[in-house]
Amino acid sequence: MEFSELIKTATVESVLLSCAGQPAVKGTLCITSHHLLLSSCPGGDGQPSAVELWLLIRNVDAVEKRLAGSSGTITLRCKDLKVLQLEIPGMEECLNIASSIEALSSVDSVMMMYPFFHRPQTLRLEEGWPLLPMEQHFQQIATQWRLSDVNQDFSICPTYPPAVIVPAAVSEETLRRAARFRQGGRFPVLSYYHTRNGTVMLRSAQPLTGPNRKRCPEDEMLLGSVLDEGERGFIIDTRSAQTAKQARMTGGGTEPKSSYPQWKRLHRGRPLQESFIKLVEACNDASLGMDRWLGRLESCRWLSHVKAALSTACLAAQCLDREESSVLVHGAEGTDTTLLVTALAQVILEPESRTLKGFQGLLEREWIQAGHPFHLRCAHSAYSHARLKQEAPLFLLFLDCVWQLSRQFPFSLEFSEGLLLTLFDNAYASDYGTFLCNNEKERQSTHSLWAWLDQPEERKKYLNPLYSPNPLVIWPSVEPQSIQLWQGLFFRWIRSSQYLDEAWAEIWRLVEGSNAAVKESTENRLNRSLSDPTARMENER
Repeated sequence: MEFSELIKTATVESVLLSCAGQPAVKGTLCITSHHLLLSSCPGGDGQPSAVELWLLIRNVDAVEKRLAGSSGTITLRCKDLKVLQLEIPGMEECLNIASSIEALSSVDSVMMMYPFFHRPQTLRLEEGWPLLPMEQHFQQIATQWRLSDVNQDFSICPTYPPAVIVPAAVSEETLRRAARFRQGGRFPVLSYYHTRNGTVMLRSAQPLTGPNRKRCPEDEMLLGSVLDEGERGFIIDTRSAQTAKQARMTGGGTEPKSSYPQWKRLHRGRPLQESFIKLVEACNDASLGMDRWLGRLESCRWLSHVKAALSTACLAAQCLDREESSVLVHGAEGTDTTLLVTALAQVILEPESRTLKGFQGLLEREWIQAGHPFHLRCAHSAYSHARLKQEAPLFLLFLDCVWQLSRQFPFSLEFSEGLLLTLFDNAYASDYGTFLCNNEKERQSTHSLWAWLDQPEERKKYLNPLYSPNPLVIWPSVEPQSIQLWQGLFFRWIRSSQYLDEAWAEIWRLVEGSNAAVKESTENRLNRSLSDPTARMENER
């Protein structure tokens, strides 16, 4: 297939672009294989001279067209929740443009996507791959664990990385047999080692006990080797007890108490359903009064999902830090809510995960290498008319929970809201291959988003000027009054952020001015102490 076959009309003159909060712009619209561009004519009709639209077509979630006489209007609803309107002269041109955008935005072949064509001059292709090798992460783990390459060729589990961390006492053959007893081959592996007390958090998929309650001695041995004699652990099942029970009838199931006597099972869980779509619809409805808005916000239940996710992550963190008990987290496949809980628990527990570099490493380890199917879950956003069963905004839910933490603990996270927004945008449509495909096996060689973000001029954009390292566990409040709507995301394209941006710019100015003053004062004291023996003696006291 050639991209040119999908483009029926490549260029149209005198197209009027409208977007909420921005002045309308008239110019020339161009369609390329991956981008939609609009450039205004310099100085024409009193318009600004160089206004451009540069939209990745993969970002288009839905295309709506309306014809009136000899012209038409195309509304583009984007995966990042932006809504654009194009008024196009000529009925045929309007239909051709709409058809071309629909076709290009629906290309499903991974190899045809823009990250395989994007080659920024400032980056090397190998930069950021991988961000944090598993071998480097393993160096921080105690000796009773080992790095296994049992999955080196992805034959044991296609959604796991080639190297995983497992108990040192467990053989490769035991891992192979345990993998056959877990859905998708996702046997229990180490997710997090709590250095304060040596407890661990594991993750896996559900056991395939089925209606006949099958057992697997190797799986029981694997989990048993995690705990010392007399110790107990907790299994946090992200499904409800009813859902887990139903799964047994289709070959899945749970760990029975008789086979895993040291492990206590806890059930949590609530499906996302259509919450995301309903919330975006409510945010875009300008006709709502206060009572109706609050009613719509309540009925979409998005904040309830945020509360449930934070509560489950807190439960896992509490088991590790306060109960001093190890934890196994799984749902059904172990690639969705399981990763949401394990990643969020680490942000709560681990100061390193709250730094910019540490957070990137956490995402690489717990979402990307751990096999979250981004290509399936983020195929469409909130506007698509072709709703598919495998889509779910779980990564967005994780980012929303992290934003809740940053709001409750504004000094404890090194990165800002801007990073979370950028991650959301790139998960759904990106120039980079970091969130491409469904697992490590499928991911090909493209430029890494991390390499781009770690450039000094880019990195500063995502730092929190108020950051002060906090070595403590941050326990969030999950009371209803404490959970708030993430307005920076859901109202990003609806309401101007000018005054908030100006406030943050002023905060940066004050912080940098303060740092400069402290540095100058310190340098002056050092210079004085070096030149004045009396001052040096005073300084030493």
